[in-house]
Amino acid sequence: MLRYLTAGESHGPGLVAIIEGLPAGLTVSQGFINEELSRRQKGAGRGGRMKIEKDKVEIISGIRFGKTLGSPVAILIRNKDWENWSDVMSVEEVKEKPKKVTHPRPGHADLAGILKMNHDDVRNVLERASARETAARVASGALAKLLLSELNIKIIGHVIKIGSCVSEHKRLPQIDDADEIEASPVRCLDKKAEVKMLREIELASSSKDSLGGIFEIIVYGCPPGLGSYVSWDRRLDGKLSWAIMSIPAIKGVEFGDGFELSGLFGSQAHDEIFYDDLKGLYRKTNHAGGLEGGMTNGESIVIKAAMKPIPTLSKPLRTMDIVTKEPVLAVKERADICAVPAASVIGEAVVAFEIADVILEKFGGDSIKELKRNYDGYLKQIADSR
Repeated sequence: MLRYLTAGESHGPGLVAIIEGLPAGLTVSQGFINEELSRRQKGAGRGGRMKIEKDKVEIISGIRFGKTLGSPVAILIRNKDWENWSDVMSVEEVKEKPKKVTHPRPGHADLAGILKMNHDDVRNVLERASARETAARVASGALAKLLLSELNIKIIGHVIKIGSCVSEHKRLPQIDDADEIEASPVRCLDKKAEVKMLREIELASSSKDSLGGIFEIIVYGCPPGLGSYVSWDRRLDGKLSWAIMSIPAIKGVEFGDGFELSGLFGSQAHDEIFYDDLKGLYRKTNHAGGLEGGMTNGESIVIKAAMKPIPTLSKPLRTMDIVTKEPVLAVKERADICAVPAASVIGEAVVAFEIADVILEKFGGDSIKELKRNYDGYLKQIADSR
């Protein structure tokens, strides 16, 4: 079983991730993890925090001479802004405590969190509920990507909508499109839509507002049979949905043509199966997004995720003071105008981790060599059956 746990607050000393279950012998590049962290920090509409933090990973266990040992990998990402918050976020008791935050923000974890935990200071909630935590997830996902790369499984994410601006790019991005996506400030392949998206972000910024949107994640190279139809909690579409929905501000997930399928006849909605002596079994369409019955079917996995506008606004929404119960404006914290491009990078990471988990579940192996032997044997079995 592959799993990870993160810890850390937005303005604390740093973020920590512990990743357990990686097989021994996986080549790990600290530079690659840092590149993934840098990708998360880029994109039009990002807030002032990105100018402060230049995330770098410190690997403190589980790797020796560039290879995993098979023991848990521990990662630390320091918060550079900690020096400005050491009093506010002090671990030790202080004589003069900072002013409590008592104006919960609509759309955040603030109100539900203080009621759940019996806190009288919203900061006790917002620090951990912050999307800053996703830096640790991106670092964890980078390790999963390295494992998948050993099996020639690749993942790419891109933005298809910001605000009311929608990409008209019809072809699914390929791995070769990665550089062009990275060069776009909104991670969009449609240049006309990119211009409109940037304009809408500027408008939201000048209006002290925020924007959401839709991003898409595609997984190439997965063999059929990952996941399971046997038990509800082992269905891969369920695991992927859970992972994507756990990203802050995500409010909807669909696979393939998703909600559009609900308005079609069955004869239009499903991917017919064909056979060719050269191709073997194949499909001409991928309406299902690569998943049938909770398992991969051999086609590319296609996932779309809808992100709501960031709820922290420079022009705060109305709320109430949790002490006085008087109407007030919500607390203002540093925040993004639009984080959809960054969310697509986080989406890649959490999807990579879930795919790596089901790979290890099915093929096992305490070492990369053993895993690849088992995996190659399965691919041969499938090829022979065709």
